Amino acid sequence: MIAWLEKYIVPIATTIGSLRWLVALRDAFVSLLPITMVGSVSVLLNSLIQVAHDQMGWQTIYSVLRPLVAIDNVIWNGTFAIFALFFAAAWGYHLAKAYEVNGITGSLIAVASFVMSIANVANVKLDQSLPQASQNLLSGAKIILKGKTMYIRDVFAIDQLSTTGLITAIIFGALGAIIYIMMTKARLVINLTGQMPQASTIAFAAIIPALVALFTVGSINYLFTRFTGLFFGDWLVRAIQQPLLRAGQGFGMVILVTTLVQVFWFFGIHGMNVLSPVLDSVWLAPQNMNIMAVRNGTDLPYKWVRGSFDAFAWFGGAGSTLLLVVAILVFSKRTDQRTLAKITLAPQVFNINEPVMFGLPIVLNTIYFIPFMVAPLANVTLAYIVTQVGWVNPVQVAMPQFMPSVLQAFLATNMDWRAIVLALVNMLIAFLIWAPFVRAANKIHVQDRFKNRYSW
Repeated sequence: MIAWLEKYIVPIATTIGSLRWLVALRDAFVSLLPITMVGSVSVLLNSLIQVAHDQMGWQTIYSVLRPLVAIDNVIWNGTFAIFALFFAAAWGYHLAKAYEVNGITGSLIAVASFVMSIANVANVKLDQSLPQASQNLLSGAKIILKGKTMYIRDVFAIDQLSTTGLITAIIFGALGAIIYIMMTKARLVINLTGQMPQASTIAFAAIIPALVALFTVGSINYLFTRFTGLFFGDWLVRAIQQPLLRAGQGFGMVILVTTLVQVFWFFGIHGMNVLSPVLDSVWLAPQNMNIMAVRNGTDLPYKWVRGSFDAFAWFGGAGSTLLLVVAILVFSKRTDQRTLAKITLAPQVFNINEPVMFGLPIVLNTIYFIPFMVAPLANVTLAYIVTQVGWVNPVQVAMPQFMPSVLQAFLATNMDWRAIVLALVNMLIAFLIWAPFVRAANKIHVQDRFKNRYSW
């Protein structure tokens, strides 16, 4: 089994991990972590203040903290409300840097390409049709009334700039940036080296590539709208993003990605880094939509999101290695493993598992292959079932990955005490899976020492 994986799977993972555009996509998501965290904190604070008012009856505290709610709403407008816009900027920058051209220009072109691809018409649903006099008053160059719907032109709906527009930002941001990169690499630029300051030289060099990139993207969007009557961004959301997000809610997709992360890690390849584009593209958008639903006081649209893996499955990192360390401290008689476990326990609490992966090691360690694969799969399975049936709130607040597991589960589910129980049960399951193999490692170590002592 391991030989087959090493022969067929590892080369694929290595190739994927070295693709510059995938690395750029991963880095783009990672670079938005400050924005994501600040936006999530604002949602969490609002929830705490609301709990103080609705459940605790702390009217005085609520009155004092009420201005903070307004501040949190302002913060929201500058974070999650324009998440896709931030992503387009980061995506274009990292893509350009990956191919060794100017990152700022790549970022600007990606943003422009994204904005050109989303609808510049917002619609407002009315409770009832307006009287003709009101229609005549409102109708103008930028307002169109059709029955109970009012269309406003030359504006951007906020959902297009938030997580809903993520797939549009990925595709058209990449298209614009790649055309710019190709033109620059082909040296189809205005070269003014030595005649002007460096900043001006860089700016002039980008004119022709930017011209070609933006006219290409603009033409594609114009022709698509002209012949279909739809905006390309709207069509992408319906045709690609929504089916992809629905697929991500399936148990098979969750198990497949969990398995691949474990397999890659076993061979020393950072599974979460390799699959970060998949994890973030399929499950980060639903997580952000859940966060938006919490803010708006509506039902959560998704049960399984990006933070679900961290809150309920990867305790200490991939493989639930925190529980391996605990099992070693409880059962291991090997001095080397116990010493390493004591050293790595603190990092494991904060989900840093590289010291265990490479120090124990788990990488290519056939003794620990089975529990390393089975523990997170068991955790994911139970957590998936429990959240699907509604026994535990889905993850609805983004948490930093280094937050200790039980606390992370509690806060990520908007302070659902049942999430603590689920996390503890899953940790117990992982511990019970790891324990027999730690005990087996004791016996194998003794046998190896006996053979070495009496071998010629």
